[in-house]
Amino acid sequence: MELKQESLAGTLESSDLFIRISPSDEPLEVVINSEVGHQFGDQIRAAVVETLEMLKVTKGIVIVEDKGALDCTIRARVHAAAMRAAGVTEVDWEALS
Repeated sequence: MELKQESLAGTLESSDLFIRISPSDEPLEVVINSEVGHQFGDQIRAAVVETLEMLKVTKGIVIVEDKGALDCTIRARVHAAAMRAAGVTEVDWEALS
């Protein structure tokens, strides 16, 4: 999936996260700021990277402001932001399983 524009997803509310994805010609860069990063930083990064790999996103800048989101929320927010950034409007539900 090629990122064409900057996009946002999520909120800064408790138990959520805010994500900003921007296109870039450079390899994927993921920056995570989290209130629980010392405990769950590796798991947050894994959820973000695995979701982007599933979507075949290899280039771009991803900034995550985490407020204690669960893994399912992280993956959903990353997926939504990536689809918006790529201009995708239809969800391939079979690819999600």
